Amino acid sequence: MNKESLFREGPKVANIGLERFNETLKEQGVPTYQQPWTPDHTPLSLYLRVKEVERDLVLAERIGNANRETLTRLQTSLPILHGMGLAKDVIPGLSGRMLLHAGPPITWERMSGPMRGAVTGAILYEGWAKNVEEAQGMAARGDIVFDPCHHHQAVGPMAGLISPHMPVFIVKNTAYGNMAYATMNEGFGQVLRMGAFSERVVNHLRWMRQTLYPILCRAIDTLRELDRPINLKSIMAQALHMGDEMHNRNKAGTSLFIRQIAPTLAETAEDTSKTADALRFLDSNDHFFLNLAMAGAKASLDACAGIPYSSIVQVMARNGTDFGIRLACLPDRWFTCPAAVPKVLLFPGFTQEDVNPDIGDSAIMETYGIGGFALATAPAIVQFVGGTPQDAANYTIEMYTICHSENRDYTIPALQFKGTPTGIDLLKVIRQNTTPILDTGAASKEAGRGQVGAGIVRMPSEAFIKAAQAFLDNLRT
Repeated sequence: MNKESLFREGPKVANIGLERFNETLKEQGVPTYQQPWTPDHTPLSLYLRVKEVERDLVLAERIGNANRETLTRLQTSLPILHGMGLAKDVIPGLSGRMLLHAGPPITWERMSGPMRGAVTGAILYEGWAKNVEEAQGMAARGDIVFDPCHHHQAVGPMAGLISPHMPVFIVKNTAYGNMAYATMNEGFGQVLRMGAFSERVVNHLRWMRQTLYPILCRAIDTLRELDRPINLKSIMAQALHMGDEMHNRNKAGTSLFIRQIAPTLAETAEDTSKTADALRFLDSNDHFFLNLAMAGAKASLDACAGIPYSSIVQVMARNGTDFGIRLACLPDRWFTCPAAVPKVLLFPGFTQEDVNPDIGDSAIMETYGIGGFALATAPAIVQFVGGTPQDAANYTIEMYTICHSENRDYTIPALQFKGTPTGIDLLKVIRQNTTPILDTGAASKEAGRGQVGAGIVRMPSEAFIKAAQAFLDNLRT
């Protein structure tokens, strides 16, 4: 606080850590400032190493130039919807009995309930097993190969399972030529991504492959051939101005997508009743655009891989057991720690004890600079995740302190069209002792029960500490 604002506004009490003290002061009408702090704070030795690097003019210039290049690539990326295909035919390296999953690498033995449930459902969907017991036996024996979606230019929400015969969207970054892939969103309730694997879940996935996929594929191919592909970045920018934040709220994004594709769906329809069913499904699923947005974010962030000296975080992901990050300068290394347990607004009939540790590749949205970082654009979402519109704005404002810059394309009307905080800077995370926040869904610990709530979760600091240590060591090599 400078002296002018001190005389104008008066002093404030700074409270560090436990928010209960801050709430008590506010109840008494005392002006306060709340500074987040958690016990897993940055080690002093690491903080001092970061400060030393920032004082080194040569290193600081190299890091600054690298970060500017990273943000330039990120913001000049242009993801468009290029097509669709079966995963086995289009995703690089997906073959045989391989299943892709969300988050960093993990084995069956360490998988959480929802991840095991989704694996079980994917095996049944593929027809590799006749029943649940046989499917889980295959996974336990090592008959299935598991690999992260991120190792194959792909992303998946929650458990993130992609199996060979699942249809996927193909998203092309036309600025840099790279591709990204994501499945179609299944809708709400008992769904595979939340760990459900009932016969109804598997049959719904088969309907998506047999009916929805060919209908969408024809329309998307037609639009590409007419040189009118769907611009995902444009949809996301518009949706942010319409109340979405592009992670837990995709109502506007889905509506804009339907508006663009519906005429072509009608023109290319081979069976009008099936096309009508497809449109009804899209209309019923406000989250349908999420998977497309995730693939758009993935395609944009992949263009930033391999920039020496960049301290920008390129990937954040969770598998229900571990949280992991990757850096633009070290894109092939995972830095992991135990996943956080979200404190969520619970659906009726569930308790906090039912909540599984955080899960999903959808953290790509915050890594990209929207999602939880754009909560100020989506005041309506607080009804779903808890809190107030002011809380939503405060989360966004806090994230500016750990990001490299503001986004030039994604802006926030409620903050005078300020760009969303973009480019998580590892060194700022360490210096500020502040980690990213996400808005997230929460799955039940028990396989098969599905979603239990939604809310806000702060990423654990240990992964960032490990990454910072490696980053600083790499500077000296």
